Amino acid sequence: MIGPRTNLVPGEPRSTLQTIRSLLPYLWPKGDHGAHLRMAVACVFLVAAKVATVFVPLVYSHAVDALAPAGGAAFIAVPVALIVGYGLLRVAASGFGEMRDAVFAAVQQRTVRRVALRTFKHMHRLSLRFHLDRQTGGLSRSIERGTTGIENVLRLAVFNIIPTLLEVTMVTAILWNLFDWRYAALTFVAVALYLSFTLLFTNWRVKIRRTMNETDSEAQSKAVDSLLNYETVKYFGNEAHEARRFDEAWARYERAAVKSQVTLNLLNLGQASIIALGLALVMLMAASGVQDGSMTVGRFVLVNTYLMQLYQPLNMLGFVYREIKQGLTDMEQMFRLMSVHQEVADKPGAPPLAVPHGEVAFEEVQFAYNANRQILKGVSFRVPAGRSLAIVGPTGAGKSTISRLLFRFYDATGGRVLIDGQDIRDVTQDSLRAAIGVVPQDTVLFNDTIRYNIAYGRPGASQEEIEQAARLAQVHDFVARLPEGYDTRVGERGLKLSGGEKQRVAIARTILKNPRILILDEATSALDTRTEQEIQSALRAVARNRTTLTIAHRLSTVVDADEIIVLDHGVVVERGTHTDLLAAGGIYARMWAMQAEQQDQPEAAAA
Repeated sequence: MIGPRTNLVPGEPRSTLQTIRSLLPYLWPKGDHGAHLRMAVACVFLVAAKVATVFVPLVYSHAVDALAPAGGAAFIAVPVALIVGYGLLRVAASGFGEMRDAVFAAVQQRTVRRVALRTFKHMHRLSLRFHLDRQTGGLSRSIERGTTGIENVLRLAVFNIIPTLLEVTMVTAILWNLFDWRYAALTFVAVALYLSFTLLFTNWRVKIRRTMNETDSEAQSKAVDSLLNYETVKYFGNEAHEARRFDEAWARYERAAVKSQVTLNLLNLGQASIIALGLALVMLMAASGVQDGSMTVGRFVLVNTYLMQLYQPLNMLGFVYREIKQGLTDMEQMFRLMSVHQEVADKPGAPPLAVPHGEVAFEEVQFAYNANRQILKGVSFRVPAGRSLAIVGPTGAGKSTISRLLFRFYDATGGRVLIDGQDIRDVTQDSLRAAIGVVPQDTVLFNDTIRYNIAYGRPGASQEEIEQAARLAQVHDFVARLPEGYDTRVGERGLKLSGGEKQRVAIARTILKNPRILILDEATSALDTRTEQEIQSALRAVARNRTTLTIAHRLSTVVDADEIIVLDHGVVVERGTHTDLLAAGGIYARMWAMQAEQQDQPEAAAA
């Protein structure tokens, strides 16, 4: 099953337009009239805030002209109405802006929630092959950055870029109307030059940001992988090796981050220079107009105020655009994740699986993880309802692949897998997996309480049902002796429990699920003989009256099976009961003799 490792997120890089297109349906969801109304109200507040903002300098200039001495008069009447209007307009501009943000907050957070939920669901729909080829730390980092990027894009683009462009248009029109075309043209040229410089420079910097993301994901993946394998690191004394790998990844991130900061400083310097030049030229024109009498001091102040008011959001627009581009870059990987093809998918209109009996059959099943490595080569067997089948064989024979095909982690490349006569590819995966319970060899528990981990077999089960399942799995007495009982936390991957305790919790979880079909995938191979015997007793109770497939390495655990098949190189080479196979003197008999000899050696040494 080991193959070449693929990139963290497959596929070609997405364009900015593709990323925005992917986001729009979440911003304006079909059928959500509440979201549509909030967007409309927010847009009304947006326009109102900008209209009030544009009128502030006009009222201010009239107040200045009213206060300026006319013909040398000593007494100046205070323009109370203009000053009060000026104050009210500033309050209105700020108030409408705050109301806009308050109304849009619900739209923004709901959008982020929808995208995050859909990505999370999609990750669970992707095949086991995808998750085996990827690093969990890198995937979670991509989703985290993507949701943060959506927040930034919605906050900055929808209510910063659009209002700023609206304000630029209104100010240019007012300057043309109040003065002449030269003021409007110079203002427009300065704004266009500023925007062009910002866009071109920022687009170049996006490549650096993408490099930062890749190196950041690499460093985080190494950290998560190392910490999850804490014990292995300690076993081999490789703390220094792990620290070196982690530091090398961060060194690459450091170089990219420094380059990003230096180019940001150059961008800021270029923007400031363009703003200063445009402002100086317009102010020179206005000063010349005051000097020759064609312009009042109030109009001079009006031009200055408009330009200062205009360049302030333009200066922010550079920052906003950079943040949006970075947000889009961060969103890119998450949307690429969502576009990954679902390898194992339900057929359109697939019905749920009906399990009146629970008979399982493999008919000439073939399977290969990749084209040059065939695992199963025409495997056939049938397990009648309520009976048991054991699958044994040497390592690499394809035993665990059978359980993965039955659970439909993969689809067979040839032949059919049937449950009560229904091809499992023709029914829904949810109904199929609801009918099957699995007790795996490597039991992984959630970092939560024992109660939560047992109840995971059937969320919503009562405490009495949980305790009954624990009694059948022979774990209730152990839990009752713990200081916190069922509220005891099991630690990361259940590391606070022993192998036998974890296995009993897994058995209790499967009992609570109450499946018609049971898969025991080498459920006791990692346990000592005494614990194995205790667990076997619990497993027999679980398997009673259920169709059971037992995948085993230790043959002592399958002697009571109704039928045993021996796999070798993906082919069924022997089948029969334990007694029949011993009498045949084939592979099974040799494996039995070898394991019996290995078991006798420690006992003889102890004696």
